Amino acid sequence: MLFNSYEFIFLFLPVTFFVYFYLNRLRLTEASKAFLVVASLFFYAWWNVKYLPLILLSMVVNYAIGRELANHKRRNRRYNPKALLTAGIVFNLGLLGYYKYADFFIENINRLGTHLPLLHLALPLAISFYTFQQIAYLVDSYRGQTKEYDFLNYAVFVTFFPQLIAGPIVHHADMMPQFAKLRNKVQNPANIALGLFIFFMGLFKKVVIADTFAQWATQGFDVAKSLNMTEAWVTSLSYTFQLYFDFSGYTDMAIGAALLFNIRLPMNFYSPYKAVSIQDFWRRWHITLSHFLRDYLYIPLGGNRKGRFRTYLNLFITFLLGGIWHGAGWTFVAWGALHGTALVIHRVWRDLQLKMPKLLGWFITFNFINVAWVFFRAKNFDDALKVLKGMFGGFPILDGSLKASLGFLEHLGMHFGHWTKIFAHESQMGWWLLGGFIVTLLLPNSMQFKDKFKTNWLYLVWTLLAFTAVFLLYRKSEFIYFNF
Repeated sequence: MLFNSYEFIFLFLPVTFFVYFYLNRLRLTEASKAFLVVASLFFYAWWNVKYLPLILLSMVVNYAIGRELANHKRRNRRYNPKALLTAGIVFNLGLLGYYKYADFFIENINRLGTHLPLLHLALPLAISFYTFQQIAYLVDSYRGQTKEYDFLNYAVFVTFFPQLIAGPIVHHADMMPQFAKLRNKVQNPANIALGLFIFFMGLFKKVVIADTFAQWATQGFDVAKSLNMTEAWVTSLSYTFQLYFDFSGYTDMAIGAALLFNIRLPMNFYSPYKAVSIQDFWRRWHITLSHFLRDYLYIPLGGNRKGRFRTYLNLFITFLLGGIWHGAGWTFVAWGALHGTALVIHRVWRDLQLKMPKLLGWFITFNFINVAWVFFRAKNFDDALKVLKGMFGGFPILDGSLKASLGFLEHLGMHFGHWTKIFAHESQMGWWLLGGFIVTLLLPNSMQFKDKFKTNWLYLVWTLLAFTAVFLLYRKSEFIYFNF
């Protein structure tokens, strides 16, 4: 079920909200949690009920292993707990690998001359996210950092529908205590007002802004056979803004929906395109993923504790694997390798105690991110190279109308052609791109609005204006991160 659908906004969300708090008002707290789990599983199964047993199996196995790891010392078991933890991680990665990467591996093996049939597996929704959350739970259980949770509480933690499909990646230590608080079982008008404001702000970002940029990104990446320089930069920048408004819009809607239930999800974006370095970017973009990669991959690899070379290697490996986590394709490997390399360069620069003006740092960082997103978006390397060639030479640069005044540049290899007609609403592109820069660089982000929120007429008007996005829900589109 999509957040940006009539079914979710006008049926599922209000019904779940009222039934959950009605059961709590009757002091049926266990029944209210059970209902929330059932509702969340219904929300998940709406996409494809065939994969409902998969998430149930994952929950049962991980809960059993985590409980055993947490109680290992108390029960004086003789087996090696590290072996049990390893088995749990292998189980999780095995499920993820089978459904997400099996066909990718078969395709690459077939390039060696074999003819193995593809499995044509559909990627189960949310498997990347609930796998990471449960691996973190197993590791923390092994470390003795989890409390005694019953299965119902664990199921609420894993399945809570606002964060289930595409995050934020939540941590058991942050979530479970919130469901246990008695004051969170009573409707909170302030949280309801704030939740609706954030939810509809996210809806507006997705439906009005992201889906508009998506038109131009799709035409450039998937339809055009070649692109001149202007078209290629419009294509790449359109996707750069589409991805941000789409994913941050989803996160806002998740945070807003959770607030209706008095649950606070962690911040996942904080004006990432204002970053003045690649490290700064990853402190602002998909923050919960960055924290997971740091705590459960980079630090266990050795972090920065084993010398500079190992630090650089650990950074590169962490983000290379982060790229692979995003998708089964060599373009994702390239994207992860690019970010890993950029972080290594940044660390070397910092270790040498070199300085850079913030404006120059922002310019380099933003353009690097924009170029790297080309690999993230492209279906294959041919599509990526098509856009990159257009961005950096080899194709006509400007419309013929400018040839008269800029014709002297032709001897430098800059040729002039006509604007590709596949781009719709071409007269609006410049204004939309300018607006994208203004919103991402100059205006407060949604979390800053959240911190300043007050229950007054001004915020009521803003909420109602954002609510008008529901009139565009007829053009349904999935969130980009549903594919990961």
